[in-house]
Amino acid sequence: MKSHRHNTIRELLVKTSVTNQDELRLKLAERGIHVTQATLSRDMRELKLMKGPTGYALPVILDGEDDLPEIGSVLQDFGLEVRQAQNLLVVLTTVGGAQPVAASMDSEEWQEVVGTIAGDNTVLIICPDSHNASSLKSRIEAYIA
Repeated sequence: MKSHRHNTIRELLVKTSVTNQDELRLKLAERGIHVTQATLSRDMRELKLMKGPTGYALPVILDGEDDLPEIGSVLQDFGLEVRQAQNLLVVLTTVGGAQPVAASMDSEEWQEVVGTIAGDNTVLIICPDSHNASSLKSRIEAYIA
């Protein structure tokens, strides 16, 4: 059932544009697949869907590449500014850019990152201490510049 749902989501994203979760949920319902918002969010995370200016899209995977784009590429595309508040970093992104930035940041598994929380255009990065936050801030600024 889950693999069928994932395949249907992939097919929908290839054939049509989907700008939000509710639209995707309705398109799935039209095909007889009824899901809750929580299930759909989980599916979208598992499929590593990216949200861009035109809506949701499948990640582009070329031979030999990882599932997610490199953090540098994602920060160049979506990152605007990074601010530090003690052991916390706030990355300001373009609208809809916070999710891809947080997902890429999480996939890097950097020891300076305890965790991330993403909104629509803001990512909160929690670091173990202010020294790690300062080091990570410099690294992120180099990618954004």
